[in-house]
Amino acid sequence: MHTFQINEPTADKVTINDVDLVVALSDGRTLTVPLVWYESLAQATPEQLQDFELLGDGEGIHWPQLDEDLSVKGFLKGVQSVSEDRETA
Repeated sequence: MHTFQINEPTADKVTINDVDLVVALSDGRTLTVPLVWYESLAQATPEQLQDFELLGDGEGIHWPQLDEDLSVKGFLKGVQSVSEDRETA
């Protein structure tokens, strides 16, 4: 009989370029998420984008200058933050 264990992946490494947030996960996958999915990140300066820290054991990412927190679970679910103005446009 096989026993399956589900482990929640965590962020091991985060890289940010001009257009993407790239997250290397503990299970070997790499996620690439467009910055435009997150208005605060899309409007941030390069210095603000590079000022981040991993939360907990890599469950999320925090940008103190932007007061923005994003979770690995949210990335995997495809959750975007969109302002009300953009939703109704």
